[in-house]
Amino acid sequence: MQKSKLWTKDFLAVSLTSFFVFVIFYMLTVTLPLFATDELHASKQSLGLIVTIFLVSGIVFRPLAGKWMTTLGQKKVLLIGVFIFLIGSILYMNIHSLSALLLLRVLHGIGFGMSTTATGAIVANVIPEQRKGEGMGYYATFMNLAMVVGPFVGLTLTNTLSHTAVFTVAVVSSVLAVLCSLVLRVPDVQASSATNEIQPAKGLAAFFEYRSLPISVAGLVVAFSYASVISFVSIYAKEMGFTQASSFFFVVYAVCLLASRPFTGKWFDQYGENSVVYPSILSLAIGIFLLSQATTSWVFLLAGALIGLGFGTITSSFQSIAVKKASPHRRGVATATFFVFFDSGMGLGSFLLGILSTAAGYKGMYVFCSIVALLAIAVYLVLHGRKIQKQRIISQNESLGK
Repeated sequence: MQKSKLWTKDFLAVSLTSFFVFVIFYMLTVTLPLFATDELHASKQSLGLIVTIFLVSGIVFRPLAGKWMTTLGQKKVLLIGVFIFLIGSILYMNIHSLSALLLLRVLHGIGFGMSTTATGAIVANVIPEQRKGEGMGYYATFMNLAMVVGPFVGLTLTNTLSHTAVFTVAVVSSVLAVLCSLVLRVPDVQASSATNEIQPAKGLAAFFEYRSLPISVAGLVVAFSYASVISFVSIYAKEMGFTQASSFFFVVYAVCLLASRPFTGKWFDQYGENSVVYPSILSLAIGIFLLSQATTSWVFLLAGALIGLGFGTITSSFQSIAVKKASPHRRGVATATFFVFFDSGMGLGSFLLGILSTAAGYKGMYVFCSIVALLAIAVYLVLHGRKIQKQRIISQNESLGK
């Protein structure tokens, strides 16, 4: 039987839109703490707020974006989101105080929350059903590449040119995201379904997909531990004398992730999510622990390799599970639900870990986060993993005629 086509124009357009938005997100996440300390003379305790306020803003608007997609349509919500994101990127050029920066992060977070919720819902409908795990894996690869390109470009420009150069790249990437959104064509499953037999959800169900909540909670725990990497690795590297290696941290991250991507997505579809999720969380935990013990650049980069292999695979797997739980007309809401919890973990982690790093140092913070990552295995097992294991055993028994 011939496989349905995955690499269509719409799949590439929505994946590239996501890529350019996330390039800006990750580039600014690792460079704004440096900008705030170098140019705005911000305190160490306030650095976590730069990420937290941005994510809180996105969290508030994600459920709204999910609901709006059922009435306005996916593409309209996406276009509104990317245009707000473009405006925010332009305004970084004229920031001269920490309060102004935090206020801008609110606006930028709104655009981020709306646009990424829309792209996650659109791609779930563009990918053929029988290739969902593989397709979501490749879609996540674009986001994972952004995790590499963003920090690498941002830190390189910061170290060699200026913060203004970083903001210029943010504007260019925002324009490219808008252009990719404009050429995207996708049937609005949400809008068409809501006007036919399916009754629109009411109350909290209009904003949250309850069937996606268990995996979303597991995503929150994973994101909390990863916040220590994305929010503080640039400052930690500078403190440890790994400034040159810090630019290549996410390059190594990407190489390991891309090397595994052709296999992990197919394993997800063929052998089930447990076969991919458990080793991925373990890889993340070991990588964060190695980060806490790094005394040389090669150990620092080895940590990046393990973190990339683990976290990059977890995000695509968890997002695939979240959208698979929902019916087609609810995939926008399911995507919003997952990212509300995921971003909450990232935002809460950035804020609380900033406080913890002040008291225990960055090494102590990374040891703590490696333990949190290990706890994510237990959370996943209880909320989702054991159900999948039971279903697999039942299916095997039925196939054997028992």
